[in-house]
Amino acid sequence: MRVAFYTLGCKVNQYETAAMERILTDRGHVLVPFDGPADAYIVNTCTVTAVSDKKSRQMIRRARKQSPDAVVAVCGCYPQTHPQDAEALDVDLVAGTGDRMRFLDLLEDAAREKEPVVSLDEALRRRTFEVLPAGGLAERTRAMLKVEDGCANFCAYCVIPYARGPVRSLPLREAAEEARRLAGEGYREIVLTGIEISSWGRDLRTGETLIDLIESVCAAAPDCRVRLGSLEPRTITEDFCVRAAGLPNLCPHFHLSLQSGCDATLKRMNRKYGTARYLESVDLLRKHFQKPGPAITTDLIVGFPGETEEEFAQTLDFIRQCAFSAMHIFPYSKRPGTPAASMPGQVPNAVKEARAREAGAAAARMERRSLEQWKRVEVLFEEEKDGLWWGHTTRYCKVGVESGENLHNQLRQVDVTGVAGNALMGELAPEREA
Repeated sequence: MRVAFYTLGCKVNQYETAAMERILTDRGHVLVPFDGPADAYIVNTCTVTAVSDKKSRQMIRRARKQSPDAVVAVCGCYPQTHPQDAEALDVDLVAGTGDRMRFLDLLEDAAREKEPVVSLDEALRRRTFEVLPAGGLAERTRAMLKVEDGCANFCAYCVIPYARGPVRSLPLREAAEEARRLAGEGYREIVLTGIEISSWGRDLRTGETLIDLIESVCAAAPDCRVRLGSLEPRTITEDFCVRAAGLPNLCPHFHLSLQSGCDATLKRMNRKYGTARYLESVDLLRKHFQKPGPAITTDLIVGFPGETEEEFAQTLDFIRQCAFSAMHIFPYSKRPGTPAASMPGQVPNAVKEARAREAGAAAARMERRSLEQWKRVEVLFEEEKDGLWWGHTTRYCKVGVESGENLHNQLRQVDVTGVAGNALMGELAPEREA
């Protein structure tokens, strides 16, 4: 069977798609591009914003229009939280965010029997972590290793706890073994990912926390870079920083979710920290990861219900104080069924867009300053595109060079010659003679 995937959303979705691709090819199926003919189309959806829902629906309709006789299957967070909406889209298989092995069994059944199937569970009742094969079928440069699923934070704007269920963790020993296997397969970087990896281990009741997991993975794959997914600021303690700074293969890149730089807004969001605690985390990282220092990146939501001009000004002042290396900025998107959707003080779209532009301009200036400090960097090269080889540093700076060599999966020193947008441009540094 020719199978085509389209994946929306987060790194966890990307990881789960890669795992499903691997399983299907092991079963003898063939992967084909989504924009061409296929026997089955799988849309792995996202529902984090209303825009995500819209994109998910668009891709499902596109698949049906491309090949009317093919099996169209939808999985992920959108059908988990909007099952009736997903069923109404003329699909053959509707599943959610759980039991991917059963989903693939049902896909094969649907291809044979041509009968619509709906297979959904109650996410909030899940108690076990589903182990899927890490890595993927593409070039062996960076592998995502999912170590956690679910979230118990219940932020006021977010539906993900309802889509993913409670926190479930991959046991430490199994995570280390997966890291060892990925290194043996030729991957040069492993990204620890999950819905909320800061909560890793909470369900295992062993007393182990995320830093124990990080140390084990780094030890299991000493020749691989190990990069962390998004972290809650409360994860960053003195003990965490001391231990993390002692790991030579841990990338000094920390993505700390912020969402707002105003305490009143954070409280309405039901975030579990204030700006003082957040700044403490930033200061601790800069204290222990000294020159050239860590890369600290973040997410920001502007125009949350009730956000005044004064509150937004506080946020602008705070992000400048943190001096982020890079930021993702989003206008608030109303999610039906969340507390924020019915809060008073909904901000007009035009105001949200204006605030996003203003915050984006501040973020761009900070990112430029962060990039301009580099003179020579070590780059793990990943792909050739438009005549340039592209890769990333340990601090996740994107770097492009011209080269007639095949640089794929190589670690090379690069002399920086300039900044173009959000990327460094450079030349390969001469290799030292043995």
